[in-house]
Amino acid sequence: MTLPVTIAETACCAPRAASALPLAEAERIARLFKALGDPSRIRLLSLISAAEGGEACICDLTEPIGLSQGTVSHHMKLLTDAGLVTREQRGKWAYFALTDGALDAAGDALRAL
Repeated sequence: MTLPVTIAETACCAPRAASALPLAEAERIARLFKALGDPSRIRLLSLISAAEGGEACICDLTEPIGLSQGTVSHHMKLLTDAGLVTREQRGKWAYFALTDGALDAAGDALRAL
């Protein structure tokens, strides 16, 4: 005995959001997560966060992660461009601090997707 097959005429995939994220916002979030997508940059953020006063000199960031100053400078530029850290020049040395709320904003961006 065969049973009759019925097909429901309802939409199977209703969209969750009324509109897509604006392109500029999507690009900003992508830059943020691209900056966070490297283990060395995560370690640098950790070092800065744990530093006395919440800031660290570039000269104090090279040895703990075993990279040259040029490589660390490159990573710090990407973190700065993504808005995760601030940079202050003091004489010949650059000092970095976490941007207030930057990591919270990264979490908020994930929750909003």
